[in-house]
Amino acid sequence: MTSEQRSVDVMTLATQERTDLADFLDTLTPQQWEAPSLCEGWTVRDVVAHAISYDELSWWGMAKRFARGGFTLDRTNDVGLTEYAHGPRELLALLRAHLRPSGLPSAFGGMIALVDGMIHHQDIRRPLGMPRDIPHDRLRTALRLALLARPVGASRRARGLTLVATDLDWSHGSGPEVRGPGEAVLMAIAGRGHAVAELSGPGQSVLASRI
Repeated sequence: MTSEQRSVDVMTLATQERTDLADFLDTLTPQQWEAPSLCEGWTVRDVVAHAISYDELSWWGMAKRFARGGFTLDRTNDVGLTEYAHGPRELLALLRAHLRPSGLPSAFGGMIALVDGMIHHQDIRRPLGMPRDIPHDRLRTALRLALLARPVGASRRARGLTLVATDLDWSHGSGPEVRGPGEAVLMAIAGRGHAVAELSGPGQSVLASRI
C-alpha cells in the first residue's frame, strides 16, 4: 500500500467518524447538549464547537487565532470556542457541512480529524452513558495514529509499556503490559483518567501515574 493510499484511507475513516458523530448528536436533547463532557469545563456543545472550529480557517486565519491565544494550545482552543459559540442546530449544520475534514483537521491525510474526532466523540458519549461499538478498522487506525500525534501526549504516557487491545488485533510497545478494550486504551493514553480503571495488567498503575 502506498503512502497516498494510506492517506486516502485515513481521510475516509475520519469522514466516517464525523458522520457517526453528527448522526449521534442529532439524537440528543437540548439538555444533553449542555451536559458536561470529559473535557474539563466544556459542555457537549463546547466539544462540538471545538471539533469544527478549525475547518474553516485558512492558514493565515489559523496563525491569527494562535496569536490571539498567545501561541498556547489551550488558549487558542478557547478563542475558537468564543468564535463558535453557536446553538446546537447551527453547530450540527456546520459539522454536516464539513463531514470531510478541511483546514487544519485535514492535515496528515486526515490524521488530526480522525484521532481528535474519535477522542472527543467519546468525551461526549462517556459522561452521557451512551457507549458505542467503534468499527475495528477505525479504532485500530486511531490507536496507531494517536501515538504519533504529539499534542495528544499518548506516546509519553505509553512509553516503556506494552499496550494490548483485547477486542482488536492490536498491540504496541514493550515493557509491563496494559490490557483492555481498545476504546479504553485510546482514552487512557489520551489522558482520560477514569478509563484506566477499565484496564488491567502490571503496567496499569504506571499508566495511571502519568495521567
